[in-house]
Amino acid sequence: MTTPLVQIRRATPDDVVILAQLNRFVHDLHVDARPDTFHLAHAADELAPHFAAFLAREGAMAYIAESSENGPVGYITAAIQNRSADALMHPQRFVYLNHIAVDPRVARMGVGSALVESVRAAALEAGCASLFTDVWDFNTKALAFFEGQGLGRVQHRLEQRL
Repeated sequence: MTTPLVQIRRATPDDVVILAQLNRFVHDLHVDARPDTFHLAHAADELAPHFAAFLAREGAMAYIAESSENGPVGYITAAIQNRSADALMHPQRFVYLNHIAVDPRVARMGVGSALVESVRAAALEAGCASLFTDVWDFNTKALAFFEGQGLGRVQHRLEQRL
């Protein structure tokens, strides 16, 4: 997929340092809002094994947005999941969007939309019926972005600190 600004390509295991470097755009926001939950950002080479392990999982996918002017400017990770039928629920094959991060220099220029569309297309090709993600309440920009992508709220996760 291509936007006027970037080219989207599937990430490979050789891209784990790039994914780790781009992660700072989203992770810093999470650390600032929830330092009780999120570690301070690690150096990209320390975080790379996290992304390597993710990419090695069955059904995992990642895409990188690259700009001719700025190099890598965003990424998305997702994984296809299968839920078995049980006494209460139907079986379901879906894709779960784990991370998305876009360089603020290119925010609101279609990069995030192109990344989501790449996952959507791969999920449809794999026979998925739904795309799911979750958003922390403090991240109102992400919530608005995903709602703009056509995702709707289906569940609320509640917390009580003890």
